Amino acid sequence: MSEDSAHYPPVDPVKTGIKGCCPRCGQGKLFDGLLGLKPRCASCGLDYSFADSGDGPAVFVILIVGFIVIGMVLWLQVNYGPPIWVHILLFGPLTIILSLLTLHWFKGILIAMQYRHNAREGRLSD
Repeated sequence: MSEDSAHYPPVDPVKTGIKGCCPRCGQGKLFDGLLGLKPRCASCGLDYSFADSGDGPAVFVILIVGFIVIGMVLWLQVNYGPPIWVHILLFGPLTIILSLLTLHWFKGILIAMQYRHNAREGRLSD
């Protein structure tokens, strides 16, 4: 854990990540807008400069949402055979909504896991 564990009891990274809360106190908000990070927690003052989720959340979203949406597209096509405009009308908005929602969740979870495990950028020793 981090050096401040005596002042802040550990919080569940999955719950705080999904709620978009601070990984240290679980109270303050992590995000400023949809996916942008705030500079620090308004509740406990934790500086979020350590947080770098990179492309990890996007990879999870592509794989999970893609699996769900393509499965639904194939099921609909095999069972009912609708025209292409029906697929676009149904699955275009569904893909966008699911992607944005899950990207928010996965980014929060990944940042909370980085904090919990004290993850840092890899460095070569000199």
